[in-house]
Amino acid sequence: MFPVLIDLGRFKLHSYGLMMFIAFLLGIWIAHRRGKKAGLGESTVLDLSTLIILFGLLGGRLLYVLTHLSEFKGRWLDVISPIQSNGQIGFAGLVLLGGVILSFVAVAVYVYRKKLNILTILDVFAPSTALGIAIGRLGCYLNGCCFGLPTELPWGVVFPHGSPAGYIFPGVHVHPTQIYAFLYGVSLFLLLLWAEKKFTLFPGFTWSLFLTGYGTLRFLNELIRWHEESLHFINFANGGFVTVSQTISLLMILTGVVLFLRSRRVHLAAGADAGK
Repeated sequence: MFPVLIDLGRFKLHSYGLMMFIAFLLGIWIAHRRGKKAGLGESTVLDLSTLIILFGLLGGRLLYVLTHLSEFKGRWLDVISPIQSNGQIGFAGLVLLGGVILSFVAVAVYVYRKKLNILTILDVFAPSTALGIAIGRLGCYLNGCCFGLPTELPWGVVFPHGSPAGYIFPGVHVHPTQIYAFLYGVSLFLLLLWAEKKFTLFPGFTWSLFLTGYGTLRFLNELIRWHEESLHFINFANGGFVTVSQTISLLMILTGVVLFLRSRRVHLAAGADAGK
């Protein structure tokens, strides 16, 4: 576990931040290449990439703050200040799904104002989103956060003392849910590219597969992940609960299925009309 790669006193290069930078950089490069094939102008892809970076970070930060309000009591300026009250430079605390949601809203507003086809745009960025999330989870692993519940499986991981996982489960093997997320993120990335070559495409095809696939895999991974109580969305009398991320994942699955069926129906109807 390497939460800090370079320590220069007040300035620290965090592994999570570096992984997010790599994720954005690689995602933009892939989206740029895909955008050219989809007939999008170079400026359009770059504008959208900028929006995704800015609102991705803002959304990730916002959802983290909303689910950790007690952490910021007495130091609310730390929510937005790049220089924290303890002298640290940079932010500590992001929630990936918050970034995905707010980025989507920003893209939707941009596309509406520019009168572009939002489904085409989302299809272009879908593989980049899957791969970006996967790389971001490597940062979580290096940071020792977003860890799983105790397990006796041979690949269980013991995180060192001083890490978030080591504090909650000292000396205990836990599910490496961050690595699970990395693996299913990369698999989803490859699956989307394969599906585009294998099946008949229509606007919304790739994005609907991303929403359904990622939502399902994220929901399952949440079942074996440890959650602090602030991330519980619904608590049941028997001690069970539904997390914020599980709720968002279910909404992603529902949206993906509806979008796929509706977009496919519109595509087939358009083809039938053209054949008359």
